[in-house]
Amino acid sequence: MEKTREFLRVTQQDADRVARLSVPPQPPEAFHSFYEEFTLKGIRVDRFQPGSISCSFTVPSRLTDRNGNLAVGAIASLVDEVGATMVYEKDVPMNVSVDMSISYLSTAKLNDDLEISAKLLGGKGAYNGTLVVLKNKATGEMIAEGRHSLFSKPRSKV
Repeated sequence: MEKTREFLRVTQQDADRVARLSVPPQPPEAFHSFYEEFTLKGIRVDRFQPGSISCSFTVPSRLTDRNGNLAVGAIASLVDEVGATMVYEKDVPMNVSVDMSISYLSTAKLNDDLEISAKLLGGKGAYNGTLVVLKNKATGEMIAEGRHSLFSKPRSKV
């Protein structure tokens, strides 16, 4: 129990990192939030075609844990955000994540260059599934693989 408390204790360094964050004001009509910008800032789209996307991402300090690794929560956020791009449609209500299953296979360190790729696995009605893979560009080592299921509001037929 004491080890758990120590691990979860917020250090002064952690508090200082949060205090230095700059959060720009967002207009009310903005479709993104602090959460999305915090996670995705710095991601670059290398290739996009219907049903798949490939991106480059350098691990920033804001997404690392105390050991200097890309935090598992940040990996889950990347799987969520990048996976959702596979089913995004302009002017259609946002899809809702209903299930994510992530296999954490290795770690990524601060400043590692990653390749994040996603593909649409398919869908039935308002349900869609995506696959997101994070790999270290230098070594080719797979960091994580996530399956992401999303549900959209059924569209009315015109």
